Amino acid sequence: MKKALLVTRVSGFIPQHEMNNVKILQKMGYEVHYATDLNTVVYGKDNSRLDNTGIITHQIDFVRSPFSGEVKKSYMQLKQLMLSEDFDLIHCHMPMSGVIARLAAKKVRNENGRLVPVLYTAHGFHFFKGAPLKNWLYYPVERYLARYTDRLILINHEDYKRAKKFPIRGRAEYVPGVGIKLSENNNNNSMDGSQKAAYIYNIIGKRINPDTKILVSIGELSKRKNHLLLVEMMAELADLDIICIIGGSGSEEKVLRKRVYELHLDKKVFLIGYVNDVQTLMSASDCFILTSFQEGLPVVVMEAMAAGLPIIASRIRGVTDLIEHAKGGYLVHSFEPEDFAVKVRRMFTEKDRKSAVPRDVRRKQMGSWNRERVKKFSKDVVEKRMWDIYEEITNRFDCGL
Repeated sequence: MKKALLVTRVSGFIPQHEMNNVKILQKMGYEVHYATDLNTVVYGKDNSRLDNTGIITHQIDFVRSPFSGEVKKSYMQLKQLMLSEDFDLIHCHMPMSGVIARLAAKKVRNENGRLVPVLYTAHGFHFFKGAPLKNWLYYPVERYLARYTDRLILINHEDYKRAKKFPIRGRAEYVPGVGIKLSENNNNNSMDGSQKAAYIYNIIGKRINPDTKILVSIGELSKRKNHLLLVEMMAELADLDIICIIGGSGSEEKVLRKRVYELHLDKKVFLIGYVNDVQTLMSASDCFILTSFQEGLPVVVMEAMAAGLPIIASRIRGVTDLIEHAKGGYLVHSFEPEDFAVKVRRMFTEKDRKSAVPRDVRRKQMGSWNRERVKKFSKDVVEKRMWDIYEEITNRFDCGL
């Protein structure tokens, strides 16, 4: 049986984002292996989602910093794994594991002379238009490693345009994300006010009015996701009957809780931890909000679009692939709490400046636009693209081309 190796720095990434690819490879006759740091689970609480998937796991002691003295250890572990298992296809993800996997594959190819296709999906380059100068230190690294990459897969148009100029051994491929599962049940109108209030009470432990508007944001509590802006934004909206629910876990949780306490927002902002049932929470909300500094192509925004929610988000790479300003929601040019607060007020309290459309009708129109737009990023669309890429490169290498 042919063997495929998937590589990510932290565990949980494959069951969270790449199970579609796992199933494609298995249908194509591959035995799927997964090299990751099983002791560092970012998506989910443990590795139980890997159970009964047919995936064979391998512990690699990955580190996040490229300057760590442990990088060589993870490189040697991965190289030895590639030599011992003799994989037929390697597909790596995430910046640090993508670097190490491609260098290890290069060394193995030089040692045994066997041509094995190496794919790398960039889920958002660190360098992008408007990124800090330090982020651009990754640019020469990615450009150099492109010569050892047979398929460089990009999930947004800015990265794809830039990658096409790299000296890639194979070629760049645009794939619209990891694929969002669409369902007729993804309907923001499935709960009335009373049902929403009852559901929210079960989550936050506080009663709200049926008319209270609910903002929701879901994601890892990290500096990159910039949830601190959300908390400070809510201080600007104290006069409105609106609450903000933040779902997720991460290193910034204590900072966020402290800021909520300092600003006396315990009745306005609620941190609820990791969210298992994203769809139901979306259905109980009135608007999704994303304040990230950086994204590749945010899955959670697509989930909100599929749920028929209007979006308020940073005008950043990846988000602009999904949302058109004033059609699917509002894009914010800055990272100032006041500017996000202005868009929230416009969403819920003001009439449209160019028409007399009431706010509730306008929000529904935005939600409908999003539900139609997100079809371009559906699981079916992405699966077809990935099947074609895997099949084409497998056939090419089987023929020795």
